[in-house]
Amino acid sequence: MVSVQQWTGREASALRAALRMSMRAFAEHLGVALRTVAKWESLGAETQPRPDTQAILDTALARAGSAAQARFEAMLFPERKSARSANYETWTEDIERAVVCISRQDFPFASTLLNRWLGSRAPQQLDDKGRYLYGRSLVLLGDLQRDQGAILGPLSARHSYLTARGMFTELDIPRRVAQIELSLAVVQEMSGEWESSARHYELLAGDQRLSPRDRARARLWVGTALSKEGDNEYATNVMTAATRAFEDLGEPEDWSVAHQKLALAHRGAGDLKQALHYIGIARTTGTVDSPMQRVRLDTAYGHILLSDAATRNDGMSVLDQAAQVARQYGLSHQLRSIEGIRKGQQG
Repeated sequence: MVSVQQWTGREASALRAALRMSMRAFAEHLGVALRTVAKWESLGAETQPRPDTQAILDTALARAGSAAQARFEAMLFPERKSARSANYETWTEDIERAVVCISRQDFPFASTLLNRWLGSRAPQQLDDKGRYLYGRSLVLLGDLQRDQGAILGPLSARHSYLTARGMFTELDIPRRVAQIELSLAVVQEMSGEWESSARHYELLAGDQRLSPRDRARARLWVGTALSKEGDNEYATNVMTAATRAFEDLGEPEDWSVAHQKLALAHRGAGDLKQALHYIGIARTTGTVDSPMQRVRLDTAYGHILLSDAATRNDGMSVLDQAAQVARQYGLSHQLRSIEGIRKGQQG
């Protein structure tokens, strides 16, 4: 927070303007005479308030909201605003680069890009723009931690998401808050809390804070959680509805992923013919060839092949390839899933 060593009429007038108060309202806010405020306005730096009034102004500045404090600083120190804007532009560029790195599973460089800002900034000392960028960086850090399988604990996706949710709640950005709640539901599902994550997804599927695409994704994930619970019939119905929504929205990649999820639900229901049909569509229509998506698709395909004695060896070979890629890119959660499938087959 900016502080004032010695108040003059100039700083007092800047505080009034930053608080967006009339002279009369400002005088009442401080508990001083209107003529005192008028004197500050007319004489500026040539007049200094009395010591007791200096303390009153200190308190008024300290109690001002972050937006008012930012306006106060910008009026008194325009050069700081210019430097901060340039700094924020660089921060925004690093966030955009981190998004690309995470999509490619280049976790080390993404971590470097994010932590250079998160490690050097205290959010309580930032203005609203800075806190927004801090929150965005935390969400991406959570995505990175989630993809690496660090989902619980103090250095986990859940912790990063919760901290970011608190910041966006304070900033009053409902869309960002809802998106984080969707990510927290994913963490629940990854932790094995399938029933509670399904309920969470169900609520978010109708949440108007989210975009139509995110609501359709929530609906799809209701199905994935229920499928893991063994409720494959209902899961298939929900996933089919989500698939139609992705087609209506013109989202080809989500549409392809939905077929992958449908394939696993049919495998769980024992319908291997339909499972192979849907996984075939997913394998031929996917448009994003990231290591994560390759591992997920091969894991699903291998799981289905393993379910038939005639294709069991092929399934094991596909899972071996998926495990190799998962190890190469540090996809710990995916690797654990593959090991779980193998153990289930051996059992």
